[in-house]
Amino acid sequence: MHRSNLVLEALMLTTALILTSAHTGRAAADQGGAGANALIPPTPGPQDVPRAEPMEVGLAGDGRPDVLRFLNVRTAGRPSLAADGSQLAFSTAITGEPQLWVVDAAGGWPRQLTFGRPITFLAASPAGGWIAYGSDRGGNEREGFYLVSTDGTRERELLAPSDAFRVFGGFSPDGAKIAYAATGRTATDFDIHVLDVASGEDQVAYRGRRGLYVAAWRPDGGALVLTEARGEDANDVHLLDLARGEARPHFQPAVAAAYDGFAWTPDAAGFYLATNQDRDFQALAHYDVASGALRFLATPDHDVEGVGLSHDGRYLSWTTNEGGWSVLHVRDLVSGDDVPVPAALPRGVLRLTWAERAPVAAIEVSGPRVPGDVWTWDLAGGALHRATESATAGLDMAAMVLPEAVDFPARDGVELHGLLYLPAAAGIGGDAAAAKPPVLLAVHGGPTAQARPDFDPVLQYLLARGIAVLDFNYRGSTGFGKAFSRLDDRRQRPDAVRDLADAMAWLAADGRVDASRAAIMGGSYGGYLSFAAVATFPGLFDAAVSFVGVSNWVSALEGASPQLKASDRIEYGDIDSPEDREFFLSISPITHVDRVRDPLLVAHGANDPRDPPTESDNFVRAVRERGGEVEYLRFPDEGHGVRKLENRVILYRRVASFLERHLGP
Repeated sequence: MHRSNLVLEALMLTTALILTSAHTGRAAADQGGAGANALIPPTPGPQDVPRAEPMEVGLAGDGRPDVLRFLNVRTAGRPSLAADGSQLAFSTAITGEPQLWVVDAAGGWPRQLTFGRPITFLAASPAGGWIAYGSDRGGNEREGFYLVSTDGTRERELLAPSDAFRVFGGFSPDGAKIAYAATGRTATDFDIHVLDVASGEDQVAYRGRRGLYVAAWRPDGGALVLTEARGEDANDVHLLDLARGEARPHFQPAVAAAYDGFAWTPDAAGFYLATNQDRDFQALAHYDVASGALRFLATPDHDVEGVGLSHDGRYLSWTTNEGGWSVLHVRDLVSGDDVPVPAALPRGVLRLTWAERAPVAAIEVSGPRVPGDVWTWDLAGGALHRATESATAGLDMAAMVLPEAVDFPARDGVELHGLLYLPAAAGIGGDAAAAKPPVLLAVHGGPTAQARPDFDPVLQYLLARGIAVLDFNYRGSTGFGKAFSRLDDRRQRPDAVRDLADAMAWLAADGRVDASRAAIMGGSYGGYLSFAAVATFPGLFDAAVSFVGVSNWVSALEGASPQLKASDRIEYGDIDSPEDREFFLSISPITHVDRVRDPLLVAHGANDPRDPPTESDNFVRAVRERGGEVEYLRFPDEGHGVRKLENRVILYRRVASFLERHLGP
C-alpha cells in the first residue's frame, strides 16, 4: 500500500482524494493580520467545490477533439475467469463509475451485474455461481464485501461497510470461504479473518499487527500465505496454519526483500514466486516448503512480475518488466519448453490470471494504443480471443504517441529514467516543424511505483495539443532494481526533489523540447513532488499541478491510513522521534511556501484516507494569503483518486485549460 499515482489512477479507475496537514500559522502574521486578508475567501470555501458541467463530447476551438473525448475512451480491467474458463468477469466504467460486467471468454455482448456504488475489486468463486466484489463510500477505502450471482439475479451482503479497513484475500480453493485482513480490534493492526460464504460465520483466524495481509490460500485450504509490510518495496512472508492458528515465518531476510506471486503447485509442496532476495532485480524462483529451499529459475537484469500457474501445474507464466513494457513468458513444465506467445497479443503492460479448473488465461493489456482490454488464451487448443473491446470515443488509436525510454545521470551520478513522449507536431499554428514543444514533467505517486507505457488519456490529449511529456522515474521508483528504489528512503528524501531539476537540465541539453516552457504534474507522492518543486526551485516551472499531494510530512504521516502507517516507519522514519519530526518539517513544502511564485492547480478528495485533504487545504490557503495564483478543486465525493466520470470531466478540463494557458502553443 503506498501513495499512488493519480495520473494513472484516473484511467485505472481507482480510489479518492484527501489527507491532513497543520498550518504553520505564519501566513496571517506575515500578511499583517486578519484585516490584510479580509478580501481572501476562506479555504476551503464554496468556490473550491466543483460544480457539474455539461459532458458533450465535442471539438476544441481549433477543430481538434477536446479533452472530453479522450476521457470517454473506455477501459476494461481486473479480469477474473470462471473456474472452467468459459466466462470472464471484469470491471469497466462505461456507465461513469466502475461496475462489474461479465462476457463469454471468447467475446460477445457483455452483461452488467452491479448497478450501485463503484466497485473496488472483484473475484469469481472457484465453485462457480458467484462473484465477490467490494465497494466503499465515496472513496474512503472502508469496503463492504458482497456476492452477486453470475446471472446477476441474486445478490448478498457478506460484510457491511464499517469504520474498519479491509483487504480482500481471496476465495478458498473450494469456494466455501473467503479470507481477508481487517482493522477493528485496534485502529492500525490487521487481524486475519476467515468467513464462511454459506452461513456468513466470520472468525478471527489470527490476531495480527500492522501491515499483515492475506496473499494466497494453500491448495488444500488448510493454510494461508501472509505477507507483512517491511517498507513500501519489501515484505516478510508467513504461513498461517488455520487449524492451529499459528503463523510460521518463511521469509525474513536480514536485508528486506520483496516476495510476490505465490503460485502453489497442486500438491501443495511448494510455490513459484517473484523475489529479489539477495538480488537487485526480482527473479523467478521456486520455494520448497518442507526443506525451505529457494531455487532461482530465471534471473534477468530486469524485474520478473506476475507469476502464475495453471490449475494442473503444467503451465508456468510470468512477465518481465523491460523498460516499462511487459514481455510475457509461458513455460510448459511437462516438456520443459517455452510456449510461443501469440503474435496477435498487443504490446503494452500485461497482467495474466488463470482459470481455477482449466488451462485458460485472461490477459489484461494496456498500452498507448490499447486503452485497456482483456484477451483470453486457451493453451489446450491455442486459441486467442479478444474478450472485451472498449470504445475509443472516435479517436484513432494508431495515432497515439509511443514513448521512448530514456536514461540520464543525476548530479551525483545516479542514473535516472523516464519515458519521453514527443508530439507529432510541435505546436498549433505558426511553423510547427521549426518550433520546439513545451514540456510537462509527469511524476508518479508511490514513490514505489513506476512510469509505464499504459494508456493515459490526459497525457495523450496534451500530446495531441503539442505538449511533450517526460513521464519521470525519479530515484525511489520501482522497476530499476532494489537499490534504486531505496535511494530516497528516510534522510535521502530531498535527493528525489533534486532529481526534478536534473531532469529539466537533461531536457534542456537534449534539445528536443523547449525546457524554458515547462510544467510539473503529479498525484499523491507525485503531488508532494509538485508542491516541493515550486517551493524548492521557484521559476523552474511555469505551472504546477498537484493531485492529493502532501504539503506537511508531519501531519501527513500522523494522519495516514493504517496500510500506510505499516510501511511509513521504514520508508520515512519515526514521526514520534523529535529528530525525524524536525527533519520532515524541514522538507515539507508548507515550510517553504514563502518561496512559491508559480501558478498552481490543486485537487483533492474530501474522503481521502491516505493523504488527508487538509494537506491541500493548508497549502492552498497559505499560497492565497501570500497573493499567489492557485486554482483549487475539492471534490466532496471522492477519495485518493477521481473515479466518477463527471468529476474527471471537471478536473481534466480544468487541468488541460490551465496547462495550455501557462505553456502556450
